Amino acid sequence: MRIFFYYFVFPGMLFSILLGIFASWFERKITARLQWRVGPPFLQPLYDVLKLFSKETVIPERGSEVVFIMSPIISFVVSVFVATLVGIAQFYPEIGFQGDLIVVVYFLTIPSLCIILGGASSSNPLASLGASREMKLVLSYEIIFWCSVAVVWIKTNGLLKLSNIIHFQTQTSPVIYSISGFIAFVLAFITALAKLGRVPFDIAEAETEITGGPYIDYSGALLGFFKLSQYVLLVAVPFLLCELFLGGVNVLKYIIILILIILVENTNPRLKITQFLWFAWIVLFPISLIAIILAIKGL
Repeated sequence: MRIFFYYFVFPGMLFSILLGIFASWFERKITARLQWRVGPPFLQPLYDVLKLFSKETVIPERGSEVVFIMSPIISFVVSVFVATLVGIAQFYPEIGFQGDLIVVVYFLTIPSLCIILGGASSSNPLASLGASREMKLVLSYEIIFWCSVAVVWIKTNGLLKLSNIIHFQTQTSPVIYSISGFIAFVLAFITALAKLGRVPFDIAEAETEITGGPYIDYSGALLGFFKLSQYVLLVAVPFLLCELFLGGVNVLKYIIILILIILVENTNPRLKITQFLWFAWIVLFPISLIAIILAIKGL
């Protein structure tokens, strides 16, 4: 019964979806204000999902039907699982388990893999192009994200349990207060933007170029599951950043992360895939190695 409550109610599916809906509305509202528009009503993200689930789901004739159908469902289930583990670390630290940090970081890759598989399974050239771009993104930013997590691991004396990492920072100081920790936070934030598919790293979707990329053939409930995954990840990923670098989650820290995401979205153009690859491997990756060296030195 307790497992059911944790996964489906709090801090799992229901909580993360509702908070994700608020975060999506907040993001769109602030973006609209920055562009001198009114913006959507508070419940517009919810209306969008309900509308998708009320529409017909069209399956492409060519391609893999099973993979096409299962990809968004698995993406949603895994996103909720990640949000549950991250939420448990903050709200129920006594029931976490050793190594949950590795599990969270590992499972955070799966929604991106589902986007790749879903796009590739539709047999649409534009979807395949988007899937190819997403694959290049994942291969580039994942190692940088793992390096930033390694800095946290070093700074917290080898802790791999999220609740212990939070407790360690409350007893000492947040990881971000150190030189290596600040660098790692910036790197993790940049890769988080890529994980969330936000500008300037919405290269795989690129609506003005490839009209949605991997999502182009999705409709109805299947597209709704992808949309819900985005809502849930908009909760899970900022929560994880707060826990790893800021000493835990509270409303102010979460709002600050959202505002940073919004500011980056509205002040940067979309990168080309070649520009991102250069930026990731030539700029970010060497910096991540420097951050690890500084962490080892105690800086």
